[in-house]
Amino acid sequence: MPEHDLTTASADLDLPLLRDAAREAGLIAMRYFGNNPQVWMKGGTSPVSEADHAADAYLRQTLLAARPDYGWLSEETADDSARLSARRTFVVDPIDGTRGFLEGQRTWCVSVAVVESGRSLAGVLECPAMEEAYWALPGQGAFRNDKRIAVRKPGDKAEISGLKQLIDMVPADWQKRLQRAPYIPSLAYRLAMIANGTLDATFVKPNAHDWDIAAADLILREAGGHLLDPNGRAPLYAGEVIRHGALAAGSGDLLAVLVDVIAGLDA
Repeated sequence: MPEHDLTTASADLDLPLLRDAAREAGLIAMRYFGNNPQVWMKGGTSPVSEADHAADAYLRQTLLAARPDYGWLSEETADDSARLSARRTFVVDPIDGTRGFLEGQRTWCVSVAVVESGRSLAGVLECPAMEEAYWALPGQGAFRNDKRIAVRKPGDKAEISGLKQLIDMVPADWQKRLQRAPYIPSLAYRLAMIANGTLDATFVKPNAHDWDIAAADLILREAGGHLLDPNGRAPLYAGEVIRHGALAAGSGDLLAVLVDVIAGLDA
């Protein structure tokens, strides 16, 4: 059996574990949603709540109990370089979109991926307040609530989200075709919206972390889109460096235009 098939078969075994764990973590987070959970500030600017900690603790205990040889990388767990020696790593954001979660917005999600050699082999987004669950495996398509999804075909208008300063840099001939979407605090959910055809593209401002995008990247790619850096390459995950520069997400000609925009930032 080719190596790719062996990898995919192994990822097939991880997917049910990820889906079950993410579903339960979502239920844990929902107990706090709208109930004024205790909140702390990380670095003075980024909120984290007791809901994040509770979901993270459950995911870490459950996933590592099932796969003790996997590494662990989570937004709410102190990073341990020991994960770099693991063949595979869980990359987790227990609540992606915490700020929106605390404001009562429903577009937050539990993000869980399995990464090997920098690439996501399985990805799950559990979005309980939206009653949506997304998942993907390489070469097997992307799904929302077990129905296959795909990016939207190009039309006269393209709906885009992201940092206003970057959208303003899109060339004039494209500006008249763009419709600016409301801001979505959860980056993972924004990428899922492109994957399910309700959004066409987004810019990702610098400093996104692996846990924000590792699962959603695979879902988007399997739905026919891409998340790319200024060189037109897909990000790598779970290495020594876990932060990313500006990224662009979408499909077709519009994605190529967005990649040109972020490439110009370093020019």
